[in-house]
Amino acid sequence: MGVVNLDQLNQHMVSSAVEPVEWLAAEAALARLGVARQTLYAYVSRDLVRARPAGDDPRCRLYDPRSIDALLERRRRGRARQAVAASTIDFGEPVLVSRITRIADGGLLYRSQDAIALARTATLEEVAVLLWQAPAFPCLPASVFIPDESRSPIARCLRRVASLTGPAIWARGAAALHADAAALLRRIAEAACNARAEGHLHAAMARAWWADAAGADLIRRALVLCADHELNASAFAVRVFASTGAALPACLLAGLAALSGPLHGGMTERIGALLAEPGMQTDPRATVAARLGRGELLPGFGHRLYPDGDPRAAALLAPLDPGAWWRGMLGAVHDLTGLHPNIDLALVALERTQHLPAGSALAIFAVGRTAGWIAHALEQRQDGRLIRPRAIYAGSEAAAETR
Repeated sequence: MGVVNLDQLNQHMVSSAVEPVEWLAAEAALARLGVARQTLYAYVSRDLVRARPAGDDPRCRLYDPRSIDALLERRRRGRARQAVAASTIDFGEPVLVSRITRIADGGLLYRSQDAIALARTATLEEVAVLLWQAPAFPCLPASVFIPDESRSPIARCLRRVASLTGPAIWARGAAALHADAAALLRRIAEAACNARAEGHLHAAMARAWWADAAGADLIRRALVLCADHELNASAFAVRVFASTGAALPACLLAGLAALSGPLHGGMTERIGALLAEPGMQTDPRATVAARLGRGELLPGFGHRLYPDGDPRAAALLAPLDPGAWWRGMLGAVHDLTGLHPNIDLALVALERTQHLPAGSALAIFAVGRTAGWIAHALEQRQDGRLIRPRAIYAGSEAAAETR
C-alpha cells in the first residue's frame, strides 16, 4: 500500500502514461546515456536502469527509457551530499541496507523468493517464517479474546497492541522472540476481524466474515501479497522505533499509527468514495472521464515503483475475477489514463465482490503487513544503530540567534 501522495503520482502518470512507452534497444540506450556498454550493464545490475528480454532471444534486452531519464536527472542534479540526502525522502536514494524485500524489474521478492509465486500456495504463517528467518511458526496456546465494539479495524488493532506494550524484550532468545512475534501477529488478526483466531489466520478471518472456501483462499493470497513492501512509511516508522530499543509491541504500534493515515491505509476509503460517485455503477467510463476533466484524480490506480502495473494487484485480481462491471471499469480507466490498478484497489475489489464487512480491505492489509513489520523490527535491532537523520535548516538565522 503506497506511502507516496497518490494524487500527485496519478497526476504525473495521467500525463505521461497515455501513450505506450517504447523500450529502447541497447544502442539507443547507450546513446541516450552516453556511456560504455559495460557501464549500462552495471546500471542494470544496480537496479538503476530497468531491462527486460527482447522477444524470444534471452541475449537481447530492451531498456526502459523512464528509468534512464530518471538516472540522467539524478546525474544532472549532481551528487552533492545534500542533494543526495534530500532525494531520499520521496522514492529517492536508498537510506539503509535490508535483506528482507527487493522491488525491481516490476517484481517483488521476499528473501529472494518471488512473492507472487508464494501467494499461489503459501500461508501468511509460512511467509512470516521466511521473513523472520525462523525455523518454524511457533505453536501458540489458546488466547483470551474480548470483542471490541469499534467499527474501525485499525482502531481495534491499535487498542489491542497498546494494551500489550511493556518493557523492552529484545534480550530474549530467538525462539522466545519468535513466539512473541507470532502471538502479536495473531492478536492483531483477532483485532482486525474482531473474532478469535484459531488455526491458520486466513481461515480464521474467513470464518469471522462468513466467507466460503474460495473466499478464504483469496484472503490467504491477499495476506501474502501484503506481507511486506520494502521501506514504506509504516515499515520505516517501525524501524525507527526498533532502533531506539523500544519493545516489539511499541514498534508495531508505530506501524499501525502510520497505516492509519489517509495516504497509506486510508487509501481504501478514498477508493470506496470513488466507487460511490453518482454514475460510477452505470457508466464508469463517462464518470471517470468527467472526473479527469475536473482535474480530479483516481485513487487506487498507478504505483511509482511499478510503472508497468502493480504485480500484487494482478496476482489478486486474476483469481478473484471480480466480474463484468469491474473489468469494464478497469478497462475504462486504462483506456483514459494508461494506469493499472494497485494493491489498494484489488483489496477493495476483494472486499466488495466477496461481500466481506466494510473495512475488511484495510484489515487484510494490516494483518499481512504485520509480518513484514516484525521482520523489519528484528533486522533493525540486529543492526544495533539508532536511526537519527539530520534536517536542512531553512529558517531565519537572525531568529535562531535570538533564542
